[in-house]
Amino acid sequence: MRDIIVFLLSNFTLTLLVVGLAASVISLALAPKPLTGQRVWEALLFYFIFFSIGVSNLYNGVMHTVFADMTARFIGWADSPFQLEVGFASLGFAAVGFLSCWRGFDMRLAAILGPAIFLWGAAGVHVYQMVTAHNFAPGNAGVVFWTDIFTPLIGFALLGLHCRSHAATRP
Repeated sequence: MRDIIVFLLSNFTLTLLVVGLAASVISLALAPKPLTGQRVWEALLFYFIFFSIGVSNLYNGVMHTVFADMTARFIGWADSPFQLEVGFASLGFAAVGFLSCWRGFDMRLAAILGPAIFLWGAAGVHVYQMVTAHNFAPGNAGVVFWTDIFTPLIGFALLGLHCRSHAATRP
């Protein structure tokens, strides 16, 4: 059981992506029928932003500020004051993510775009560290690396599909 908990918390980006998908499924199961495409994409986007942007960045912010030394070791780096900067940036992304859940396209785009730039930049740094420092620590080259790449892609895809479903219902 301990190993499962460690895996889920160490790979929180994947864990929260799955939690968001599960929350979407539950929400849709409880929603009035028949389900429309618009309702499905809204649920998927809402829970993606809530969990993969909001909760994930809140967790990341706490880990990089309160548990900075442990987080640095997990990534394979030395602790530094930069940990606080990453933590506070993550807390800012979390705040925008939570606010955007109940807002329109522009706010949701901002909630996905900011973290996307951060995550793709982080993925680039992870690759650089793998190549130059042979850093294959789980926090540098594991699940987090792959979710740094794919989480923004999923977010943009969901946002686009959500917008498309709204456009299809307009006269």
